[in-house]
Amino acid sequence: MPTGVAIQDVREQLFAAAERVLLRDGPSALTSRAVTAEAGCAKGVLHRHFADFDAFLAALVLDRVARLDARTAALRTRAGDGTVADNLTAALTDLFESVAVAIVGLVTSRDDLRARLRRTTPTGIPLLTEATAMITAYLAAERELGRIAPDADIDTLAPMLIGTAHMLFADRKGTPPTSAALHRAVETALRSAM
Repeated sequence: MPTGVAIQDVREQLFAAAERVLLRDGPSALTSRAVTAEAGCAKGVLHRHFADFDAFLAALVLDRVARLDARTAALRTRAGDGTVADNLTAALTDLFESVAVAIVGLVTSRDDLRARLRRTTPTGIPLLTEATAMITAYLAAERELGRIAPDADIDTLAPMLIGTAHMLFADRKGTPPTSAALHRAVETALRSAM
């Protein structure tokens, strides 16, 4: 990249490059050099926009967490339509077919990153904690509509669904679960709530 040539949307280009490295090579391969090489820019570009590499990684995770707001709103609008199991299967697939599994691996493998993220997510694993809140909000909406039992323990059911889906999708290099396998797991988890 020639000096003096402005890069448009630097943060998003660097975030997208980091995601590609994460998905292709995993958290251990994610370095500032790998990100800037993937983005096609000088290493100094990253350091002009972020205090250090952990600050960059924290910003990446927080950006991806913020994107859950749109998913949460979309899922809540599905309450009352289709089946609860179908809606949850689609939402969990959308969540875990993205970079979420790799982000979770990144957060759990880097102590300094996790410490920085504790400022915004004091408990749990960032991204999974917010995804659990998304599922809880949806289940609450379905409970209000009477499609889930009034005494259903949605505060237990939501993390159970997130954990189950995460385990099904966790093999980054393997074949993702079929929709039928995930749907079966969701239906099994929902039995006590219906």
